[in-house]
Amino acid sequence: METNTGGTPWRRLLMTLPACSESVRMGRHTTRVVLSAWRLPSLEENAVLVVSELLTNAIRHARDTDAIELDLHATRAWLRIEIQDRDRQWPRPRVVNELSESGFGFVLIDALAAKWGVRETETGKAVWAELDIQPGSGPGQAAMARPAG
Repeated sequence: METNTGGTPWRRLLMTLPACSESVRMGRHTTRVVLSAWRLPSLEENAVLVVSELLTNAIRHARDTDAIELDLHATRAWLRIEIQDRDRQWPRPRVVNELSESGFGFVLIDALAAKWGVRETETGKAVWAELDIQPGSGPGQAAMARPAG
């Protein structure tokens, strides 16, 4: 797998976490350890923030979810962070202003990720974000995926 240059996962970790606040800390810690093992320390700070936001949103807002999956996979070009839960309701990013006390999660994701979106799964949904791995690359045009139809 070392010769991968496209979108096929080069490294991957899939972890199931309980839908509780302690899982956010576990997810952040796991992300740090995995990125170190994969020799991607330059992504650590942004990846940990994205993992924290996506896990927090899933725990706080997903209905009928007792477990959440954290999926990290890297190609030579990007790191994809995906959080799956059993709630079929897609997130609805809010319009926030300087007086807002919360609701900045997707503003942060949009600022850090090259792209992000939501997809349906067999049991619910997955919210994902991709961070560019290549040196000197930064966030691109991020847009939330919309369901077909």
